[in-house]
Amino acid sequence: MSDIYELIVTVDLRNELSEQQLAELRWHLGIGPQPAGLAIVTEFPFVVVDDEGNLEVEDDPHPLLAGSGAAEKVGGALCSALAGREDLAREGWSLTSRIEIHPDEVEKVGELLCWLADRAHDTHRLADGAVRMGYYRWYEELTPHVLKVENGQINLLEATGTPTTEE
Repeated sequence: MSDIYELIVTVDLRNELSEQQLAELRWHLGIGPQPAGLAIVTEFPFVVVDDEGNLEVEDDPHPLLAGSGAAEKVGGALCSALAGREDLAREGWSLTSRIEIHPDEVEKVGELLCWLADRAHDTHRLADGAVRMGYYRWYEELTPHVLKVENGQINLLEATGTPTTEE
């Protein structure tokens, strides 16, 4: 049995992103090089075993919403895009990403999604104050669930049983 989820992020962002933020966002989407400094998601802890058998935590920065090519479990293609909205009524940026995600990655991806939610156009805000970010589904489910950020957490954490750092 596999723990893979399909994650589809579809969000329009306000026109307030700096060039540094855009560069880091493009890197996270797999459509740009890694910037010299990371400011959106700054730590990527990864546990390794050293030569003496001791556990060490290393930093392993990697793009969080990068996907391309054929999907292994969910079917279709994995992809990410960021498009300017300068000629539309809601100026800013339109972001779309479709990836396969394992529960081990959900908390770190959630950190990026919470950052995006803080910059999302008001059209993504739900009546209860949550921000609609897209959709997710376990790879064998037929119907997706609304992906949302509420109180600084993504609802995918609960769906995957991923413990949060607050627990």
